[in-house]
Amino acid sequence: MKKDKIIFWTATILIFLFEGVMPAFTSQTELAKEGIRHLGYPEYFGNALVVFKVLGSLILIIPQLPKRVKEWAYAGFAFDFIFASISHTAVDGFTFNSIFPLIVFAVLIVSYVYYHKIYSNKKSISKDI
Repeated sequence: MKKDKIIFWTATILIFLFEGVMPAFTSQTELAKEGIRHLGYPEYFGNALVVFKVLGSLILIIPQLPKRVKEWAYAGFAFDFIFASISHTAVDGFTFNSIFPLIVFAVLIVSYVYYHKIYSNKKSISKDI
């Protein structure tokens, strides 16, 4: 159980740092704005994306939030990573920028799987009592 929690929190904190903290601090830089323009998206899309990334990462990191809300956050990030990979591939061809979102997606999957391992263990323990 302790190993599962360590793996879960490591993966979840990585998602929190990559998708919550970094966008919050870098979204208004010229490099970030140019990245959104380069992919063909309007500037307001980048702003909305940052808001949802910060909210989603907070949802994943706060333990007291309902399971259903966390499921939506996991789904939102899954779509984000998949479509980021597609966008980069469509604009630039198959490069590291196409692969990196899929690497972060793999970390998200680890967080998701271990979240459910921990949740199911807590549920079965409470049934025994």
